[in-house]
Amino acid sequence: MNSLRQGAFRIFRFKGIDVFLHWSWFLVAAYEINARESTYSSVAWNVLEYLALFLIVTVHEFGHALACRQVGGQANQIVLWPLGGVAYVDPPQRPGATLWSIAAGPLVNVLLFPILYALYSLANSAGMADTNPDLHAFLHTVLWIDAGLLIFNILPIYPLDGGQIVRSLLWFVVGRAQSLFIATILGFIGMAAFIFVALREQSVWFGILAVFILMNSWSGLQHARALLRFAKLPRHNGLSCPSCKASPPIGNLWVCGQCGASFDIFQTDGRCPNCAILYSTVRCLDCGVSSPVNAWTPAILVEPIG
Repeated sequence: MNSLRQGAFRIFRFKGIDVFLHWSWFLVAAYEINARESTYSSVAWNVLEYLALFLIVTVHEFGHALACRQVGGQANQIVLWPLGGVAYVDPPQRPGATLWSIAAGPLVNVLLFPILYALYSLANSAGMADTNPDLHAFLHTVLWIDAGLLIFNILPIYPLDGGQIVRSLLWFVVGRAQSLFIATILGFIGMAAFIFVALREQSVWFGILAVFILMNSWSGLQHARALLRFAKLPRHNGLSCPSCKASPPIGNLWVCGQCGASFDIFQTDGRCPNCAILYSTVRCLDCGVSSPVNAWTPAILVEPIG
């Protein structure tokens, strides 16, 4: 997904999160606004409708980002593009943390729905269908934009939110690698369904979505295979990560930040064998959390730095 940043520019920052907008968003906005021009008496309402879509998608992505931060993860960027938005979240590698980071996005749409429904109901009660048909149609459309985004996002298709929620739930049962593997298979099934709909309806958008799902499912599958290979590595018995309690793997899997040498930090007592720099913390390769060397069990004896 990093390729989405290419051609995007920053439009604002909120809570330390940079929001980028891809240039193609304007092309699609112009097309969609013109396509629905007959819906309202003035094109200004069409513009407002598309801005409402922009706002709902942005709030949805902030739901992901803020939830990720709440569980101790990192989330500093959001990219908005024609197919929606992508929040670059890096939650702690635990199923519960990942689940909350993903589920918070659709939850925003759930919370918005009764508010939008109440506004639309008030418009109906006030007879706006006759007195102000443009506003009435606008509220009706925004209500269904929110509902449509919610339904689409919770489809159990990787990498959509629904597919990632399924992956997080499976993680509790079958582990990180197997859960991702199963989720990507669901992604390929979903891709086939989108291709069928694209051909049947002659829809370019469903075709684009199918390609998006294919690319991310393939990438996820390769990651799952790497995780499965990693899970089979021999481990340092008697040592455990203070965060996830996993035993660290045996092998030259840590890279020195100073000289770039690969080494097994547990076999060298925390010291790079190439440049002799001494590390006071160790990054767990299972959960990604860095902990003081002495916090691993049993503790590694190290000399004070400096």
